[in-house]
Parts: sequence; C-alpha cells; structure tokens
Amino acid sequence: MGGESSKTSEPGNDGNESARNRILSSKLYFDVPSSKVPVIYSSSYDIAFLGIEKLHPFDSSKWGRICRFLINDGILDKKDIVEPLEAEREDLLVVHSKAYLDSLKTSLNVATIVEVPPVALLPNCLVDKHVLYPFRKQVGGTILAAKLAKERGWAINVGGGFHHCSARKGGGFCAYADISLCIHFALTRLNISRVMIIDLDAHQGNGHEKDFSDDRRVYILDMYNPNIYPLDYEARRYINQKVEVEGGTETIGYLSKLDEALKVAAGAFDPELIIYNAGTDILDGDPLGRLKISPDGIATRDEKVFMFARERTIPLVMLTSGGYMKSSAKVIADSIINLSRKSLITIDGTQNITMT
Repeated sequence: MGGESSKTSEPGNDGNESARNRILSSKLYFDVPSSKVPVIYSSSYDIAFLGIEKLHPFDSSKWGRICRFLINDGILDKKDIVEPLEAEREDLLVVHSKAYLDSLKTSLNVATIVEVPPVALLPNCLVDKHVLYPFRKQVGGTILAAKLAKERGWAINVGGGFHHCSARKGGGFCAYADISLCIHFALTRLNISRVMIIDLDAHQGNGHEKDFSDDRRVYILDMYNPNIYPLDYEARRYINQKVEVEGGTETIGYLSKLDEALKVAAGAFDPELIIYNAGTDILDGDPLGRLKISPDGIATRDEKVFMFARERTIPLVMLTSGGYMKSSAKVIADSIINLSRKSLITIDGTQNITMT
C-alpha cells in the first residue's frame, strides 16, 4: 500500500501488562467451525459513501469483488467464509496510543491518512461509520487470521495489510496497524515467539518496520520499489532483509530476486508464523507501484511464498494489501484459485492442517 519512530513501548507493547490483559480479554479470537474455510471477509470491508471512495486510486470495492470471483468460479461457497469481529478501541490500544486513536476523531486527520481531502468536510460520525469502521473490521480479520493459520496451516484475510500505519501515525490509506496488532496478539495467545513478515507490496512497509524496530522476535523481509512512497529512510534501517526492486523491473527478474530472498531468509530466521503482505501493486500498469509484473507472475510469486511456508510447516497469514487497478481483484482471485489447484491450500472444507 501506498510516524513517529520506535517500538511500541508505551500502551502498545505485549510486554506491557495492560496490553497483555487487553489481548487476553479480547473477543477477536473466537472458535471457527471446521466446516468453514480459513478465508476471512465481511461485506463491511468495502468502502462506498457518496462516491468519495472514487477520489483515491485504491479500489475500495476490491475485497468484495475478490470473493465474488471465487464464488462465481465455484471455488468458494459464501456460507463457508469466516466473518471477523470489529477491532474495538481496547483491542487497538494494544499497539496504538490513546492520542493517536483520539486524533482519528478529527475528520481532517482521517482525510490526510486516506489521502481523500473531501473527507475532511464530513462529520466525524460519518467518517467513522463509512471509512474507519470498514478498516476496523479488516483489522479484526487480520488478527483472527493468525489463530486460524495456527489451527489450519494457512489463512487469507481478503483485506488488511495496512503496512504504512505504525503505533502513532497513519498514512498511505492505512489508519490502523493491523500487522503489528496481529503479531502482538499471536505472540501472547498462540504460544509462539518468532514471526516473519514477508512484505511483497510494491511500497515499503514502514509502519510495521517502526513498530518492531528493535524486536528480535520479528524478522522483516521487505521487497519494494525504493523510489516511490513512503521514502521512509529511517524505517529502512529497521528492515532485517531489504530487497530493493527498481521501477520497471519485469516478471523474470522479480521472481529471480524473490527466489534468492527466500533462500536467504530461510537461513537467517526460523519463524513459527509468517505474515505475508501480498500487495498486487507490483502489477504491470499499476500507477503507483511502477513495476511490470504479469498476472501470472503474481500467481507464481504467491505460490513461491506458500511453498516456502508449506515446506517448513510454518503457518501463513496472507493479506491482500495494496493494488491500484480494477484488474487487481481478478488477479488475486486467480492466484487463490492457482494455490488451490496446486494443493497449497484447500478451500472446499475437506482439509484442515493443525500446526503444532
């Protein structure tokens, strides 16, 4: 997808007792019937209000269209999709400061974060209902996805991946730090101590990089175009494995870099959970990513990451993150279908792999 620094050491650190208590009392982790598949989505994800969503290049109906493609293709049954709960204020305080959350009660601040100036003119109650509430539902989905991945081997949140938001600052269409929240919940609730973020969105994931700047439990592999937003040079210092991909890079060169990166990551860190930020703004023609990866190249990319996790029996959470063309939804759906055909995931409800 297109802050203040340092680790989440104030109200948002799972070493902090109040944050731990918030995590333990949260309702965001709930038992999902085995009849459902680990694909998480709610119709509440989609943002549509007075056409303001059309003023940003991000396709804010992408999430629903991904699911419709999967349902129409017969690969997914609507009744098998998992609907998450909304992340409430107490959940968000695990990472975010009270001051940051309070700042979202000013429409101008939200307008700046989502990069849609007219939002500043709307009453904040409408902004909360039509912009922030959909984001909070997606945050709930990302957090739940880690629990499902631990139980089933993998989970896909058809949304989330707000990797520009850190504990104290949002930006780049990212109002809440869902990746950081997901990891803190997982470290506290899932009996794990090592998490790898594989961020393959075209943009640098500066939010989670700042949040885990000195946390050795989290290893960050970030493969991004260094010449586009956010140009956050401070956050780049916190990337464990930085793979810079110049604008105009094509599919073969990109996938070769990814192969090498995954090989290095495998030797550098032994995670118990992988958060895969699978932005499609690397697509050829994407106006913000400025890379030239084909739709088949994205399917191969996703396949490589899922294979990396499968070969090492590591639970994997996939988030859809950025993508600024109408074609992104179909590309994502086709990639999920490819993962199913390659037996890297099973979404007909017959296979559940328990990770221990």
